[in-house]
Amino acid sequence: MPTEKVVLRHSHREFPSGSTVLGASPADELMEVSVILRRRAPLPAPDSGKVVTREEFARLYGAGAADIDRVREFAESEGLRVVSSDAARRTMVLAGTSAQMQKAFAVDLVTVSHHGRTFRGRTGAVHVPANLDGVIEAVHGLDNRPQARTRLRLRGAASAVPHALGDTSYTPVQVAQLYNFPNPATGAGQTIGIIELGGGYSDSDLATYFGGLGISPAPAVTSVGIGGASNQPTGDPSGPDGEVALDIEVAGAVAPGAAIAVYFAPNTDQGFIDAVTTAIHDNANKPSVISISWGGPESTWTQQSLQSFDQAFQDAAILGVTVCVAAGDGGSSDGQTDGQQHVDFPASSPHALACGGTRLVSQAGAIQSEVVWNDGPGQGATGGGVSESFPLPAFQTSSGVPVSVNGSQFAGRGVPDVAGDADPATGYQVLVDGQNIVVGGTSAVAPLWAGLIALINQTLGKPAGYLNPAIYALPAASGAFRDITSGNNGSYSAGPGWDACTGLGSPNGAALLSALSNPAPSA
Repeated sequence: MPTEKVVLRHSHREFPSGSTVLGASPADELMEVSVILRRRAPLPAPDSGKVVTREEFARLYGAGAADIDRVREFAESEGLRVVSSDAARRTMVLAGTSAQMQKAFAVDLVTVSHHGRTFRGRTGAVHVPANLDGVIEAVHGLDNRPQARTRLRLRGAASAVPHALGDTSYTPVQVAQLYNFPNPATGAGQTIGIIELGGGYSDSDLATYFGGLGISPAPAVTSVGIGGASNQPTGDPSGPDGEVALDIEVAGAVAPGAAIAVYFAPNTDQGFIDAVTTAIHDNANKPSVISISWGGPESTWTQQSLQSFDQAFQDAAILGVTVCVAAGDGGSSDGQTDGQQHVDFPASSPHALACGGTRLVSQAGAIQSEVVWNDGPGQGATGGGVSESFPLPAFQTSSGVPVSVNGSQFAGRGVPDVAGDADPATGYQVLVDGQNIVVGGTSAVAPLWAGLIALINQTLGKPAGYLNPAIYALPAASGAFRDITSGNNGSYSAGPGWDACTGLGSPNGAALLSALSNPAPSA
């Protein structure tokens, strides 16, 4: 008797506007999906301060053995093969043909063309057996469209924009000095995890780059391949190689004593979430902070993806891992042309530290001016605004976050939380594919903050972990942030205190460390 199938909540998906369906997906196409299971017990509140080890997490909050067995039975009954099962990540990878997947999850898979690229796609909802309703929380990988984009801008794209104070560029070390990062901390004993969805790096480039900064030996960099991806440089500095090099070189220059683990995965929702959960639960490299400089408008993600990433970031909070995410480079619209304002995801998760961008001008080693990064329409501007998916979190209730300027007037999570230099015109000097270039974008701000947090973790002797509640509770007198009060990103303007362009502001690293070392007593 056929097993009754029910709709998997939050799994509905549509094709991007302008797509053309070319035909049915080949029935014999081999594919894999990642199935995410429920927790065996609810997590403590992420802001509770409770931190557990990765081993404890798997035992207390991972997927239950009985649930794994039930999903295994379902997979085998549908002719699918269980490739792997990870209780901590609550993830089972299943393999089979397109025909088997369509039958197992009651979906129609088709080949889709969109803007010159083809992908395997689906519309509507995924279905699961009724007896697994609530056990299976998400199925990623049936659709393999490219999900995210880098958040970097090469200087050439913005250098033609006139700026009264002229253009300049910095090494990451100089940016860290301008922001008064803790000294002599090096990040020793910490590991910075970096998520990449394409491209790669060369050891020779890294050795040359760090040697040129007087950093010897270069930081230890390990690559971790996920879903068949690996460290594969394309030879094009303007492509994903630029992102990979920027992330490694900024984080490594800021925290040269930290180890760096780079997680390479395919650019799909499945690859992205698998990379994130692998990094968070990596019991070999044990990252204490993770940098993510890839994302996309919140509206382009399924609800199940929004949920899966946010739950993964909640895992990170309980493990004491800080997750820094670039807030986007398309201004308050996030590059969308529908007339609405959009925030970037995964930066909009309330359990991520969303990193916005500024234009930083200095003289004689001191900051002269710092304003919102906005090079004009089509040229790049910091992302920021109000989420349409995540409600206003408790830590922002006193921050003056406005309701969305869209018709929904949703009282949502405000983005970003913090900021840093992102304008390509005041960008970062990096070495990519043998070429010295200057790069900006909020892509640079996430690894900058990740490096700072590695320094803080080393000095505190414990992980800073989920920072959002702590930093929003800091008094202005702490001096932990440089308040950015000039400029806009389109629909939102900077002003005193938190704003939807630069959040709380750019860091005063030493003051932030001091404030976190000596938190004010609770009222």
